Amino acid sequence: MVLAASHPHLWAQQVTTQATPLPEDQQSSSSLPDAPGATQYPVAEVLSDNDDTTDVTLESDGDQRKTGNVFSLDKNVVIHYRDRVIQADHIEFNEDTGELTATGHLHVSGGANHEDLTASHGTMNLRNQTATFYDVTGSVGLKGGGAGPGRTLTYSSSNPFLFTGRMVVRTGPQSYEIYDGTLTTCQLPKPDWMLNAGKFTVDSEKAKAQNSIFHLMNIPVLFLPYVTHPIDSEQRQTGFMIPVPGYSSSKGFTLGEEFYWAINRSTDLTVGAQYYSLRGWEQSATFRYRGSGNNFAKARYTGLLDRGIVTNGVYLNQGGEDVTFSGRHDFSSQTRVAGDVEYLSSYAYREAFAENFSVAVSSDILSILYGVHEWDGYSASGRVDRYQGLKQAATAATPDEPAVAEQEVRIFHAPSLDFNTTEHEIGRTGLFWSMDASEAGLSRVQPDFSTGGLTQRFDLHPELSYPLGFDGWRMRASVGVRETAYSRSRQVPYNDTGIPVELPDPLNRADLEIEGDLRAPVVERVFDSPGVEKFFGGNDVKHTIEPELTYRYVTGVNNFLSVLRFDDVDVVSDTNELEYGVTQRLFLRPVKNRPCKERPESTAQSQNWDDEIGMTQTRERVGDKKDSLPSCGSHPLISWRLAQKYFFNEDFGGAVINGRRNIFDTTLNFSGIAFLTEPRAISPLISRLRVRTSAHMDVEWDFDLDTGAKKFTSNNVLVDVHENNIFAGLSYARLNAPGRFYTEGVISAVSNFNQLRLLLGYGSPTKPGLGIAGNVGLDLNANNTGLVQYGAVQGSYNWDCCGFSVEVRKYELGSVRNETAERFNFTLLNIGTAGNLRRTASLF
Repeated sequence: MVLAASHPHLWAQQVTTQATPLPEDQQSSSSLPDAPGATQYPVAEVLSDNDDTTDVTLESDGDQRKTGNVFSLDKNVVIHYRDRVIQADHIEFNEDTGELTATGHLHVSGGANHEDLTASHGTMNLRNQTATFYDVTGSVGLKGGGAGPGRTLTYSSSNPFLFTGRMVVRTGPQSYEIYDGTLTTCQLPKPDWMLNAGKFTVDSEKAKAQNSIFHLMNIPVLFLPYVTHPIDSEQRQTGFMIPVPGYSSSKGFTLGEEFYWAINRSTDLTVGAQYYSLRGWEQSATFRYRGSGNNFAKARYTGLLDRGIVTNGVYLNQGGEDVTFSGRHDFSSQTRVAGDVEYLSSYAYREAFAENFSVAVSSDILSILYGVHEWDGYSASGRVDRYQGLKQAATAATPDEPAVAEQEVRIFHAPSLDFNTTEHEIGRTGLFWSMDASEAGLSRVQPDFSTGGLTQRFDLHPELSYPLGFDGWRMRASVGVRETAYSRSRQVPYNDTGIPVELPDPLNRADLEIEGDLRAPVVERVFDSPGVEKFFGGNDVKHTIEPELTYRYVTGVNNFLSVLRFDDVDVVSDTNELEYGVTQRLFLRPVKNRPCKERPESTAQSQNWDDEIGMTQTRERVGDKKDSLPSCGSHPLISWRLAQKYFFNEDFGGAVINGRRNIFDTTLNFSGIAFLTEPRAISPLISRLRVRTSAHMDVEWDFDLDTGAKKFTSNNVLVDVHENNIFAGLSYARLNAPGRFYTEGVISAVSNFNQLRLLLGYGSPTKPGLGIAGNVGLDLNANNTGLVQYGAVQGSYNWDCCGFSVEVRKYELGSVRNETAERFNFTLLNIGTAGNLRRTASLF
C-alpha cells in the first residue's frame, strides 16, 4: 500500500544547514549521551527557502495509521524523499514538522555523494535535512553501498570511504559527525585498515579527525594527532605529506618531508627536503599548472649540499643542482608558445643521485623555447635552444694520474627565425613549390675551442617538385637550390690536433639539388587456404612487397671543410647517390567478414586511412577476396624494411678526411652510424624488422650491417611480452663504429658498446595478490666497471584495499656511484602512498 503526503508549508522549501561546533570539553566520547536530544550536539537551522514543491511517498506491507498529522507505518516501510530512500521496520512521520522516527533495520541511501548507512534506530527532520542515527555502518561514494559483505561495490567518487559509529549526527544535507567510530576504504565488517577516533567530522569536501589511531589488520600501528581525507574528488588539500624514511649504502639513513600547497584548482606547489646521514641535505620543489586545452606549466628543482665521499682514497664532492621547466600556451589553434628547458650544474650530481638509471647515465641536455604561427600551409617560428653534451667525465687526481676536468660541448641558437611551407600547387600545372628559410645566431663551445661571439647564418632552400602516377607506378621528381651565408668560417687545411681555428672571414655556400623517387606497384598475394587459416588461428594472410628507388644528386658545395659546424644545416655536402630498398608486410584478417569503413574522399583523410592500417601504398578493391583483402578488420603481423645506398661520389666532393669522423646529412638521415672515417662507395645495409604476434607480444630487431667489413656496426633487439599478470622485456644494444678499418694514429676512437637489459615479473600494482619483479642491466664488454651496471628486485602484496612493496636496487657506475638502496611504500586505496619507492621507479 502507498500513501502520499504533501504539505504546502513543509515541501515548498529547499533548505541548507550549518553546523554549530562542539566545545572542546564536549568532544570526548565519554561525554556522549545514550539518547538523542542532548543540547550539546549540533542543531541545524534553516538558511534559505525556495518555491520548489516536493512530495514524500510512503509505502509499507503492514499496518498504516494516521493520527492528526502523524503517519505510523509498520513492516518493510519505505519512504522516498527527493533523492533519498529511507527504509525501516517501523516509522512515525509528522508531515507538518517533517520529523521522522525510525526503529528496526533502518537503512538510508542516496544524496549527492551516494551516502549509504544502516542503523538500529534514529530520528530525522526531512525539512531541515538533519538526523541522528545509532549503531551505524555506512559509506560515502559507493553506489550499491559498502555497508556490509556481499554488496556489489561501484565507485561513484574517486575518494570513497566506509565508516562505523556508535552515533552519527547529520548536521546538513552532506554533513555528518561520527562519534566513537571508524573510517576506512576497505569493505566492512573486517577491513584491512581503519582509523579509529572519538569523533569524525564529514562534509561535502573532506572527512577529518583528531587524536585518531591507525589500525592495520586490526592491530594499532600509529597515533595521528590530526588527519583528513578528501570527499570531493575535485578538491585538493594543503598540508604536510607523510614523512619518508629510507636507507642507502652511499647516502646512509635518509628522512624526507614535503609540504603540499593547493594554490587553486589549476595550480599546486610541493616543497621538501631530505637528509642523508652520510652526505648532507637535498632540497626539492615542484610547481604544476594545468590550464584549459593543452595549456600547462611544470617546473622542478633539486639540489644537494654534499659533504663529499671518499672513494678509493679520493675525496669526491658530488653536489649540484638540476632545474627543469616545461610548458605550453595556445593563443589559438594556429599560434602557440612552448618550452622544455633544463639546467644541470654537474653531471656527477645526476649520475650519483638520480633514481632512474636511464636518467643517471644520460649525458645530453637539450633546452628549447619556441613560438610558432601556422596558416594555410605556412609556418613562421622563432626559437632559442641550447645543447649541452658531456664528452668526458671529470676524474679526481690519484698518485698515478692527474685530475681531468669535465669536458663538454655546448651549442646555442640565440635565436633562430624560421619560415617553412608545405607543398603548394602552381595553378593547375601539377607543379608544386615549397621553401625553408632561416636566420640564426649560433655559438659553439667545446674543449680548446669556442666561437668568437655569435656566428650569423642565413639559409634559403626553395624546391620545385612534380609528382606523376600511372598504372600503379608513382614517381616524384624535384629540383632545388640552397644558399647559405655565414659571417665566420673555419681555417683550411686543418691542423694536426683537430682543434678548429675560427676565421673572421664570411663564407657563402651554394648548391644545386636534384632528386627522383620511384615507387613500383605493390606486389601482393592472399593466402586463404584452410591450412593457412587454421595455422594463423582463423585468419587469412596477405603478403605485400613494396620496392622503392631514390636517386639524389647535390653539387656546388666546394667549401665544405671551411664551414663551422653547429647543426644538420652545416653538414650538407656534395653527393651522387642511389638508395634502393624493399619493404615487406604480412597482414592478418579474420575469416569472418567485418563491416568495412569507407575510404574518405579527401586526400589527407585517405592518407590517414591508409596509414592507420599500415598499407600506405596499397590500393585495394573491397569485396574481391582472391585479388585483394579488405583492409577493415585486418592488422599487420610483420613489417620488414631493407635498404642501402650506393655512393658514386666516394669522397663526397672532397669533404672526407681519412682517419677522422666525417658527418654528412646523407649519412645522418639514413644509418644508425652517422659518421665515416674514409671514402666509401656503399653504405651499411639497414634492416628494420617489427613483429606483432598478438596484442601481448611485440618484437623489434634493427641492425646496420657493413657489407664491406662484414660486421654489424649497430644491432638492437627489443622484446616486450605481457600475458595476464606475467610480463617480461629484453633490450639488447650493440654498437661497433665508426668504420671498416682501424689503424694506428686514427684520432677518432672506436665506439664499442655492448649492453643487455632484462625485465621479468609477475603481478599487478592494482590487483590483489602477490607480485614479484626483477630487472638487470649488463655491460657485456665488462672492461673496468664489471658485468652488472644496475639491478633491482621488487616484491609486493596487495590486499583488497591496501598494499605493501619493498625493493632492493644496486648501482655499479664505476667510481662515481657504487650504491645499494632499499626502498618501500605502503598504499591505502583511494588515500595515497607513503614511502620512498616512487611510481616512476617501480618495476610494475
